[in-house]
Amino acid sequence: MTTVLRYAAFTTDPAGGNRAGVVLDATGLTGQRMLAIAAELGYSETAFLTRDPAGGERAYRVRYFAPTLEVPFCGHATIAAAVAVAEATGPGELVFETAAGTVPVAVTAGPDGVLRATLTSVEPHVLPVDQADVTDALALLGWTAAELDPTLPPRYAYAGARHLVLAARSRERLAELAYEFDGLAAFMTKRELITLQLVWRESATVFHVRDPFPVGGVVEDPATGAAAAAFGAYLRELGEAGETAELTLRQGEDMGSPGLLSVELRAGDPRVRVSGAAVRLPA
Repeated sequence: MTTVLRYAAFTTDPAGGNRAGVVLDATGLTGQRMLAIAAELGYSETAFLTRDPAGGERAYRVRYFAPTLEVPFCGHATIAAAVAVAEATGPGELVFETAAGTVPVAVTAGPDGVLRATLTSVEPHVLPVDQADVTDALALLGWTAAELDPTLPPRYAYAGARHLVLAARSRERLAELAYEFDGLAAFMTKRELITLQLVWRESATVFHVRDPFPVGGVVEDPATGAAAAAFGAYLRELGEAGETAELTLRQGEDMGSPGLLSVELRAGDPRVRVSGAAVRLPA
């Protein structure tokens, strides 16, 4: 029997953050079986780990499944999986080999004993968006062009998974999320998008975010580490964050499941670091 652990990531409160399944030993599981397990669990993603002896003692191959498809990389399930490994073997450095590339993860224990994981993304990139795509996305969301923040223009951003970044002019606009599920799923599938990264800037370093995820069979992702990494790269590309910066993303508040994501940019390193805690849930 396959053991599936349950975690809430980017939170220390079991009622908050984003839930993820973790299978610490997926040896022998086919992709079809992994998808079935993820669908049965119903969380936005489940991480399946197998030991990778060629990579070292603490190296793993990881596959991520949403209820309806496999995704190349998932941030919150990475945080959850790293904390699960650390609970079993102790804190320290891990290496996750994913479909998107190699993702180092460091797990540390705070003075209160809380385990916190920091993932280092694959190298990101940011691309312009055709105006037609923006128009279509806004129509599916029920937004207007006038409700966008002109200082944070739409972009496609990637740091292991591909996202469309759209910035709202007001917190009120971000709080009202009601979209055409099937239509947005088709729009995203055609453009190989994993989520839409919808954001509102509270300050130079604090952002509120929401992530529709219909391609995964989920209306909204409560805390999205892959999108957070992509967003850090987006801000640096636009010159809205320095080469060295520490950012805070608040997500899930409008869903009643608040999470906190820390994003770090380092000078001389194009990769983005995303950190958060995770708490184990009862089976």
